[in-house]
Amino acid sequence: MIRLGIVGSNYGRTVQLPAFRADPRCEVIALAGSNEARTAELAAVANVPKGYGDWRALVEDPDVQAVAIATLPSLQAQIAIRALELGKPVFIEKPMASDLARARAMLDKARQTGLPTMIDFNFHQIMSWQRAKDMLDDGAIGRLRHVAVHWHVESRAIQMRMKSWKTAGDDGGGVIGNFISHCFHYLEWFVGPLAGLSARIAGLPDDKATETTVAMAMQFASGPLASLSMSCASYRGIGHHIEFFGEDGTLVLANPGADYMRGFNLFHAKRPGELARVPVTDPIDAQYPDGRIAPVSRLVNRFINAIERGGTATPGFAEGYRVQYLTDAARRSNSEGRWIGLEAMTETAK
Repeated sequence: MIRLGIVGSNYGRTVQLPAFRADPRCEVIALAGSNEARTAELAAVANVPKGYGDWRALVEDPDVQAVAIATLPSLQAQIAIRALELGKPVFIEKPMASDLARARAMLDKARQTGLPTMIDFNFHQIMSWQRAKDMLDDGAIGRLRHVAVHWHVESRAIQMRMKSWKTAGDDGGGVIGNFISHCFHYLEWFVGPLAGLSARIAGLPDDKATETTVAMAMQFASGPLASLSMSCASYRGIGHHIEFFGEDGTLVLANPGADYMRGFNLFHAKRPGELARVPVTDPIDAQYPDGRIAPVSRLVNRFINAIERGGTATPGFAEGYRVQYLTDAARRSNSEGRWIGLEAMTETAK
């Protein structure tokens, strides 16, 4: 039984906690937040034995064998590095860190210790996405021509005009850290490495510092182009759609709703036919109140496997660093107004 502690009493408690509890090989024994009394109360309600008001107390607790982190990007690096120094495997959230240098320090420490790490890029654990990946790999649409991502929703942070890392472009957040980091990961998961990109980033008309919208052009190393339009300030937006256009057909993942994980339908058209829905079910998802839990539980399973059996868990810190590199490139493209060429993963993560 692996005894785990979770740093973060919001997402860590509502999503990570049930996801880790879904694996019978893991026991969550501690929760850490920023307020000791409040965290102790939350831990008690959730039947977690220990509640801490400081992350250091949890990470340095000898009873805690592995650490999951769900905090501000600016805090994640120091927590993860300290846990790895103490010999404890680490599960983190995206974005990996507040900047590329801190992400590199995390990757270096993980490689130095050889301990399992995991980053919560969870879209590719949705069953319809895995079916789409299998179909692409099996040649369902022939040779890929281009990819289009349309993601237009109004996030709760924007609805409430909240000031947090999710809306501020500095310290690893804003629309790039909160949303586009996912896009970078899943685009390379679906198709392969990106070779270059051009990005424009914008905020609200009356609040430029609240970063909400991105328009991006990209090219994969294999040749096809990709376009991305994303805004978390889109009232009654179309949702989240990814379209793959090939020589022989089209594949579409479409979620018209506001739930980030639930609601994706898969459609396929083989020339000369029409788009038709591909049935996909996920019986595990139905048992949870939050659509994020089932995909995260699949990542947890990989993480626990790596702890028990050794080896590398994916997506791990190497993948997290790659995405941090891509987000840094997007910001540089926006600030410098130019196309940014991208190095391969083997070059950037040496």
